[in-house]
Amino acid sequence: MATATREKLSAQAAPEVLAALRQIAETQVRQFQAVLDEALRECIDRQQKARPRRHVMASFASSLDEFDSLYSELAR
Repeated sequence: MATATREKLSAQAAPEVLAALRQIAETQVRQFQAVLDEALRECIDRQQKARPRRHVMASFASSLDEFDSLYSELAR
């Protein structure tokens, strides 16, 4: 198995956040950095999925412009 390239990170976090991450690592018998990496990846995924894609929003806006009167009638 190839070793993943890693970069050093210097950051600060609330003590209770670090304690919770350490507890998860200990409970799951994993390294702290693996738990931290997973938490960061999940945060990134959640942020990226929370935003609609630009082309989808552009199509939606175009649809609203084109069919505004129809949508108003349907809403009644």
